[in-house]
Amino acid sequence: MGHFSSMFNGLARLFLIKKGRNCGNCGGREAVEAMAKEAKKNELILRSSGTVNVDGSNNFASVFSKRGEKGVNQDCFLVWEEFGCQEDMMFCGIFDGHGSWGHYVAKRVRETMPLSLLCNWQETLAEALVLPLIRIWGSTAKFDSFYSGTTALTVVRQGDLIFVANVGDSRAVLATTSDDGSLVPVQLTIDFKPNLPQEAERIVQCKGRVFCLDDEPGVHRVWLPAEESPGLAMSRAFGDYCVKDFGLTSVPEVTHRHITARDQFVVLATDGVWDVISNEEAVQIVSSTLEREKSAKCLVEHAVQAWKRKRRGIAMDDISAICLSSFTLLLRLLSKFTLLESRPELEPRPIFTVQFCFSLQRPTV
Repeated sequence: MGHFSSMFNGLARLFLIKKGRNCGNCGGREAVEAMAKEAKKNELILRSSGTVNVDGSNNFASVFSKRGEKGVNQDCFLVWEEFGCQEDMMFCGIFDGHGSWGHYVAKRVRETMPLSLLCNWQETLAEALVLPLIRIWGSTAKFDSFYSGTTALTVVRQGDLIFVANVGDSRAVLATTSDDGSLVPVQLTIDFKPNLPQEAERIVQCKGRVFCLDDEPGVHRVWLPAEESPGLAMSRAFGDYCVKDFGLTSVPEVTHRHITARDQFVVLATDGVWDVISNEEAVQIVSSTLEREKSAKCLVEHAVQAWKRKRRGIAMDDISAICLSSFTLLLRLLSKFTLLESRPELEPRPIFTVQFCFSLQRPTV
């Protein structure tokens, strides 16, 4: 594990949070909460459908969510411009709850994760994302996370770097320009489904079960050893303590990537989009939207129509998306000072995956 620790420490050094104007010390919890309060006051934080674009910023985020046909919308998200009081930083997170109390679990993780990152940025990146979440469950007595949980997909952009952390089956896709000039998708995350070989192996070794229901061929779910529950369609999630001892894990996949002059935008979306829209279709839809502030809404609306065509008779899932763009503008600004072609560190790198093995404690009921 020593080389993993060194790798994470290197990432943490790249993930810089400096003292900004009127921001105080980022290391203290009170200072971080004050940051969040000030950011909300200045309309730098978005928690509902809309856009975020601060004057003079090269970041632009479009967000939209559509409630499905299963009751309350359990998707939620957060976009935080000038994250950590840094003009070149943005936090994007999208969370897909499930179970009776899933919307509460999703919102709790949404509110806690960015603050945890700011409070623990000097720690390794995986620790900053996971360790503080232990404290979430101690304050969730008002709702039950034993049979409820949430996925979590987050992207932190800092200058020409993007950091991605994923727990669950939401997906991040980068749109980049190929050698022939066409726009192509690059999937940045793995959909952590129970039928993935490494996921199924872990679940089975922990005495959990993976199988499809007769009326849902192709939809693999996680089940308890001797009960027909909970039937989770993902292999990683926060919460869901009923099955945590049987192979479900909260371990995130953490990756990073340099943005290049070829990269155009990133799409983060819940599985309600990806169940009916391919990566190529998503890139085409977003890139062809004339008004970029409507790009997320356009993608969600296409997914709604695709769901009606492809999944007739099946209740539509909640559908949510974040589109983060304006990468090209940033690279143009950088190119004023240095020739990008002469900087090999800005060339696309294979995205590495590191697993930080840590399990959240079961909440006391």
